[in-house]
Amino acid sequence: MKSAGIAAHARGILFGIAASLALASTAQAASQIDNAALSNDADGSNWAANGRTFDEQHFSPLTQINTQNIGKLGLAWSLDFDDVWNMATMPVEVDGVVYVAAGYSVIHAVDVRTGKLLWKYDPHVGVRKMRMAWGIRGLTYWNGKIYAGVQDGRLFALDAHTGELVWETQTTEPDDNRYITGAPRVWQGTDGRARVIIGQGGADFGHVRGYVTTYDAETGQQIWRWWIVPGNPADGFENKAMEMAAKTWHGKWWENGGGGTAWNAMTYDPKYNRVYIGTGNGGPWNAKLRSPGGGDNLFLCSVVALDADTGEYVWHYQTTPDESWDFTSTMDIELATIEIDGKPRDVILHAPKNGFFYVIDRATGKLISAEKLGKVTWAKYVDMKTGRPVENKGARYEDGEAMIWPGSAGLHNWPPMSYSPDTGLVYIPAHEMAGYYNDAGRDPSTWKMSKGDVMGLDGFFDDVPKNAGSSSMLAWNPVTQKKAWEEPTPGANNGGVMATAGGLVFQGQADGKFVAHDAKTGKVVWSFDMGVGSMGSPISYEVDGKQYISIPAGWAGGQMLLGSLSAQHGWVGRDHPRRLLTFVLDGDARLPPTPPPAQVAPLAAPEFKIDPALAEKGKYVYQQCVICHGVAAVAGGYAPDLRASQIPLSTAAFTAVVRDGGLLARGMPQFSELSDEDILALQNYIRDRARYKPSAWDQIRTGWHFLMLMLKMKLKALFG
Repeated sequence: MKSAGIAAHARGILFGIAASLALASTAQAASQIDNAALSNDADGSNWAANGRTFDEQHFSPLTQINTQNIGKLGLAWSLDFDDVWNMATMPVEVDGVVYVAAGYSVIHAVDVRTGKLLWKYDPHVGVRKMRMAWGIRGLTYWNGKIYAGVQDGRLFALDAHTGELVWETQTTEPDDNRYITGAPRVWQGTDGRARVIIGQGGADFGHVRGYVTTYDAETGQQIWRWWIVPGNPADGFENKAMEMAAKTWHGKWWENGGGGTAWNAMTYDPKYNRVYIGTGNGGPWNAKLRSPGGGDNLFLCSVVALDADTGEYVWHYQTTPDESWDFTSTMDIELATIEIDGKPRDVILHAPKNGFFYVIDRATGKLISAEKLGKVTWAKYVDMKTGRPVENKGARYEDGEAMIWPGSAGLHNWPPMSYSPDTGLVYIPAHEMAGYYNDAGRDPSTWKMSKGDVMGLDGFFDDVPKNAGSSSMLAWNPVTQKKAWEEPTPGANNGGVMATAGGLVFQGQADGKFVAHDAKTGKVVWSFDMGVGSMGSPISYEVDGKQYISIPAGWAGGQMLLGSLSAQHGWVGRDHPRRLLTFVLDGDARLPPTPPPAQVAPLAAPEFKIDPALAEKGKYVYQQCVICHGVAAVAGGYAPDLRASQIPLSTAAFTAVVRDGGLLARGMPQFSELSDEDILALQNYIRDRARYKPSAWDQIRTGWHFLMLMLKMKLKALFG
C-alpha cells in the first residue's frame, strides 16, 4: 500500500487550487454518503453508487422529466475526451459533480452546471495490462472519496474534491492473469468500520482462482478475503465453504486455477447485513477438462451470500452447475421487495448470461422462480423441485462440437438492467446470438492449459456476419415471469438501462441514438443523436432543483470484438468521439461536429506476396490481437482495421510498432515476446484477410454446417 506522497508519480493531470475552489463553489452543504444515504431509495438528489443505492435497481425516483414533457428534453452540455478510448462505463454524481471512469481507470470530475472538467486522475496502468481492452465499467463515492479499480489490479481512493490520491493497494499478485474492470462497492459494517469490496476478471486468459477482498475504506488495509473456488486440498482449505466446495470438483482442477472470478456484480444488503457476489465462469471453460468426472464445481456461476462483517459463507444458489459455456452470473444483482402469492417477499432479481431470469429469496437463497427470457437451447427448463436446469442432450458438445443459444456473450451481459417499483417491471438490455463450441482432439487425461489453449476449446477464426445476432429492450414481469413488451434495438449490442419515476426508460444504442421508452408500453417517445454508439449506462440526479440525465458515449468494450457484426454501425477507430453528455429540460446546447459513420476499405497492396504457410501460422498468432482489432482482422470499432493500414506492409515499421512498442503512447501494447517469424506470419495473415472475399459456396457451406448442427441437437433433444 502506498501513501499519496509516495504515489505522486501515478497521478494524472490535476488542475490545482483553482479546480478545488471551483468545485467548492458549486457545492452547497456537502451530502453525507453513507449507509443511510445508500439505503434511501426515495431520495434521487444524488447517484453516488453503481446502481444508485444498495438495491442497485438503476432506478431514479425523480419525476421532473416525464412522459408528458419528454419532448422538451435537450442537451445541457457535452464534454469530449480526446485521450481515452473506452466509455463503456457508468458515472456517479454527488453535489453537482459527475465523476466518470474512462479508458484505463482515468477518473474525471465534471461540474454539472457548466460541463467543465474540474480535475482528472490517471493511475497509469501497467503496459502488460494494456492488452486487456475492456476498460473500467464503474466507480463509487463514499464519505468524500472516489473509489475505483485499475486493470493492473490496484484499488485506489481519491479525494473527491481535489483528485488527490488518498491510498492505493494491490489486490492481485504481481504479473498474474487477474485484472479489475468492475466497480467497487462500499458500506459501513456493524462495527462502524467502512468496507470497500472488489473482485477481478481473468479466468479467460490463464491460470486464475477467483476471490473477492474487502479493505478498510479509510486506510486501504485488508479486512477479509473470500475465495470463490477451492484450491489444492493438500494445502488445506481457507474455510468450511471451500472444504464443502471441493467435494463438487474432480481431478486436479487447481492446476488450471478453476476460475470463478467476480468481475462485476456485487451489492450490500443492510437488512440482512450481507453482501451478495455474482461469480464467473470456469477456468478453463470446458468442464470435461477442468473437472474430469463432473461435479457442480462450486461456486462457479452462482449468487453467493456472505456475512458483510466477516466474509463468512451464508448461502448460495448456482445458476449453471458444472458450467461449460462461459455462462457467468456476474450480471447485476438487484434487490427488491415484491408480492408473491399475496405476501411481500425480499428477493434478488438476476438475469445471468445463461438466458434464464431468476427470482431468489434474499433471506434463504431459495429459488422462487426461473424462466427463459428468450431463445435458450442448452436447457429445457429449471426444475423447481431441485432448482437445477434440465439440460438438452448435445449441449455439452459431447461429440466434439455444438451450436447453442445463447452463446458466451449471453442473453444478458454486464450492461445493467433496471427495475421500476412503479411498474413492477424489469427492463433488460437483451441480445440473442448463438455460440459455437468445439473441443475436438482434447483428452482430459493429457490436456494441459497453455497460452494458446486457455479455454480448452478450438479458437474462432472466422468473421462474424452482421446478421449473426440481434438485440432488444425487453420489459419483464418478475412476478408472472412473462414478457410485458419488447422493442428491437439496432445491431447485436445495446447499452445499460435506467428507469425513472417519470414513467420513462433510457438507453444508449449501438447506432448512436440515446432513446427514452414509455415504461408501460415500450414506445420510443424521445431520441437524441449522440454522434457515436454507446454501451455506457445513464444516470439521473437533481442539482439546483433541476433533474439532469448523464450518459457516457463511445464505441468500445466487448462489442468491438465481433468483426462485421460490430463494424456494421460505422464507428471507425479513433475517428469518432468518446464523450459525456448531460441533458436537462429546455437544454439547447449542440454537439461539436462529429464525423458520420463510415466503413473501412481494405488495401489491395498487390505488391505484397502472401506466403500461405505463414498466413496459416499468423492466424494463431493473431489471437492475441482479437480483443482490440477484431476477429478475422475485421476491426469492430476501437483499434485501427489492420487490413486498411499501411504499417503491416512494412516489416520494419510493423516490428517497430508491434514488438518494440513504437505506439505505446497511443495505447498500442508491446508484444516483445514475438519472434521475427511471428511478425512475418502476422503480416501474411493480415494481407490474406484483406483480400478475402467469401464465395457463394463458402456462404452456402457455412449455412449448411450450421443447419446440420441445429438438426443434430434437435434430434438428440427429442430422441436421445
